[in-house]
Amino acid sequence: MDKSSQIPERSDAVPPSPARSFSFGKVVVWGGVLALLVVIGLMLNRTQRGGVAVGDKVPPDLSVTAFDGTTYRLGDLKGKVVLINFWASWCTTCKDEAVALEQAWQTLRPRGDVLFLGLDYVDTEPDARKYLQRYGVTYPNGPDKATHWAQTFRITGVPETYIVDKNGRLAYKKIGPFADLNEIMAALQAALER
Repeated sequence: MDKSSQIPERSDAVPPSPARSFSFGKVVVWGGVLALLVVIGLMLNRTQRGGVAVGDKVPPDLSVTAFDGTTYRLGDLKGKVVLINFWASWCTTCKDEAVALEQAWQTLRPRGDVLFLGLDYVDTEPDARKYLQRYGVTYPNGPDKATHWAQTFRITGVPETYIVDKNGRLAYKKIGPFADLNEIMAALQAALER
């Protein structure tokens, strides 16, 4: 007699199904993947939003210490129109507008309700100081340390200029160099009349 014939067959036997066990390890891994996807989604959303848009409030806590040691905090400048110019000594098109910006500063400075702030972007201080001297720039300038301002405004390169109105809202944005003094003065005049 065959051994297989000795084992009785069960008619109520259910075929074994694959185990569906959710171990703690699997839950942690899937939870981590989900958290990573959420973080990536938030970062992509932030990138798509861009920086400060015209009409937006500009963060008042932005501050820069100029090369002369004076610290300027945007929130302390409320009531003034502030022209913020991102530049670098290595930027060829920045040189094209440097003289016109200085002329605009000299014209508007006596009013007392306008301030120009130059932000030196990804540069060395000795090169920046030489640039300022070469082009006779006298308005306050300082380094954009850790590119904090550039990240806030999400600049795409230099030069870029932003004008903040007396209420702390972005009134104007210029990507690239100004064509001439008239273009600068027109942009500032519009902000002063708001």
